[in-house]
Amino acid sequence: MGDIEGFQWHGHIGITSQGIWHIPHRCHKREFLLKYVKDRHRWLQWLFEAKKRYGLVILNYAVTSNHIHLLVYDDQARKIIPKSMQLIAGRVGQEFNQRKNRRGSFLEDRYHATIVEEGDHLLRCIVYLI
Repeated sequence: MGDIEGFQWHGHIGITSQGIWHIPHRCHKREFLLKYVKDRHRWLQWLFEAKKRYGLVILNYAVTSNHIHLLVYDDQARKIIPKSMQLIAGRVGQEFNQRKNRRGSFLEDRYHATIVEEGDHLLRCIVYLI
């Protein structure tokens, strides 16, 4: 199958819903730190750097002005999600703070990853992020 609005089917590598995770992550204090295209673009560049470095399988994503959503696959054997989130949050935060002469957190707290169940739950997540 091909791509549908940013969703790439990964059936050829045997993904099952047991390893699909939904990860929302808000900007610090719900501020609109991703309101500019440049900042959202840098976040995406680091997301795809995590894909390249760690093999993060990105099923879908959404970047808004004050939070992100990821739908990713990770069987947890190689700890891909924690490494990826650390890279993305750390680098985006460093770059943003340097450019704005700012200190402090870029993202709020730790990310929260929720396992996505089969069937309707998976479909709702896909549709929500389109």
